Amino acid sequence: MARDYYGILGVDKNASDSEIKKAYRKLARKYHPDVNPSEEAAEKFREASVAQEVLTDPEKRRIVDMGGDPMEQGAGQPGAGGFGGGGFGDIFEAFFGGGSRGPRSRVQHGSDALLRTSITLEEAFSGVKKDVRVDTAIVCDHCEGTGSESKAKPVTCDNCQGSGQVQEVQRSFLGNVMTTMDCPKCDGFGEIIPDPCKKCSGQGRVRARRDLVVTIPAGIADGMRIRMAGQGEVGHGGGPAGDLYVEVSTQRHPVYKREGDNLQMKLRVPMLDAALGTSLTGVDLGGEEYTIDVPAGTQPNAKITLEGQGMPRLRAEGRGNLVADVQVTVPQDLSDEAREALEQLRAARDGDQPAVEDEGGDGNFFSRLRDKFKR
Repeated sequence: MARDYYGILGVDKNASDSEIKKAYRKLARKYHPDVNPSEEAAEKFREASVAQEVLTDPEKRRIVDMGGDPMEQGAGQPGAGGFGGGGFGDIFEAFFGGGSRGPRSRVQHGSDALLRTSITLEEAFSGVKKDVRVDTAIVCDHCEGTGSESKAKPVTCDNCQGSGQVQEVQRSFLGNVMTTMDCPKCDGFGEIIPDPCKKCSGQGRVRARRDLVVTIPAGIADGMRIRMAGQGEVGHGGGPAGDLYVEVSTQRHPVYKREGDNLQMKLRVPMLDAALGTSLTGVDLGGEEYTIDVPAGTQPNAKITLEGQGMPRLRAEGRGNLVADVQVTVPQDLSDEAREALEQLRAARDGDQPAVEDEGGDGNFFSRLRDKFKR
């Protein structure tokens, strides 16, 4: 599965380049080897550096947003810069030689993984335990991560004597140039597994589908991610697994629309009920009933707010509000009795007459036009 580069930096997938660089600088101050010499910090710093490189490159970021990983085999390794696993230091060494970097560790930390799941608005309201299926690398159960059929320890490579590198002298227009490269026999590990596991071919890991249960808290919003520690990709050589991030998307609801912690809904109120006032009973996303009181004289497009009837606040107490947008409906097909009743109501009205809105405040447009004709 593709690594979760956004999750590594702790930024939203719509984050700008400046936000990405700011998040990277924050992590760099925390995990830089000069500040934190631990191996875990070094790995965190490396991951953050790769994530910053990928997300600030438009083409690589496009691949990430499509669900791919631009740093997978065939697309360049972390820090490769498009030169197939090297970087500037390796290019420099290729021309001018350089000091040995030493063998790479066979046991490596695994990458993070990203999974997307969909929930209903009711599930976001109440919280839910969701069954998900994930396809990641896991420790090979045949060799228990050793990579060896007999579970024997690796032996020192006789080609590089355990250095993980070999040197060659090549003739060029500059003369004889010594190049340093990963040992082709041990792939730069400095050691060889004499009897590679038949199931994982010495990798110490295999791909498998697993069923997990993710706990989605009440109040979670669309696009948020839940971190499941140690449930990502197992590393080469049976190394510790990265984390799994579950990104939640919320399905559209037929009645309620979410705006932050608030819920919005449209409330259709007949004309006479808006004039005389009424009350309605609704059911919230948790199945509890509530009452909306429509005051007498409510106008079209009015908003009625019910405090504390919205979404639960994530990891906090209380709920948002429910906001009802009033849509006053006017009857079109009237019975004779209804028409007669409305005619009586119109005859009894007190001062309320049709008029064009006049923002000047000196009478409506038709009255001023009438006055001109009188002159």
